[in-house]
Amino acid sequence: MCKTIKDAKRIVIKVGTTTLIYPNGNINLSSIDELAFVLTDLQNRGKEVILVSSGAIGVGLNQLQLTQRPVSIPEQQAVAAVGQAELMDIYSQRFQVYSQQIAQVLLTRDIVEYPESRNNVVNTLEELLAMGIIPIINENDTVAVDELDHLTKFGDNDRLSTIVSELMRAELLIMLSNIDGFYSDNPLKNSQAKLHQRITKIDDELMEQAGASNDRFGTGGMVSKLKAAKQVLDVNGSMVLANGKRPRIIFDILNGAKVGTLFKGESS
Repeated sequence: MCKTIKDAKRIVIKVGTTTLIYPNGNINLSSIDELAFVLTDLQNRGKEVILVSSGAIGVGLNQLQLTQRPVSIPEQQAVAAVGQAELMDIYSQRFQVYSQQIAQVLLTRDIVEYPESRNNVVNTLEELLAMGIIPIINENDTVAVDELDHLTKFGDNDRLSTIVSELMRAELLIMLSNIDGFYSDNPLKNSQAKLHQRITKIDDELMEQAGASNDRFGTGGMVSKLKAAKQVLDVNGSMVLANGKRPRIIFDILNGAKVGTLFKGESS
């Protein structure tokens, strides 16, 4: 693992739906363009970048002009299928502006449960990185039901990003959300809530501080992000949780600026 954030070469970046979709449901083209610019610049610096992107259902809702997320799993899968195609089309357009090649990789849980699938995924991603291509990863919502079944959060993209980070031995996971970091309480309801600048251990007290998400586009919440951070810490990794409203914040993070919340063990 890298000694400092600045030294990180292989980086997994996870963007939530709120980075890609405006609150009114329309696609945030400005944010997507900025994200494409930032990741291309990192690639040009010699970094190895993997993007884990949410947003398929959010974009699908926009494309189909739906104001509410469907309840049934088949309906959600259909919306995701429409949205994933459009989302990748937008990514392709924006990255092409900066002459950066991308590739779509859709994953399901068998990458963890079956060694052959896991090896195939790792080999594919390693080859893409060696070719200077940025993989864009999402869960295959059209066939996977864990993420869409709200009785469980196991399949959300926070969890997926940690799996990808672990599989690819990434030195840093940057998770961009709609909040500045992890607070002692909900900052929207408590003006006295304090931002944790660094967390070295996930305990029961921190889990209690985490609130649930009620976003109609996404599936994760702060509990999901803490669970993801715990998994990263368990393998002696590093993760930064920050606000993805402006993707250029990734530059600040890699320059060592004190933004967001750094999850990193005391000895690492």
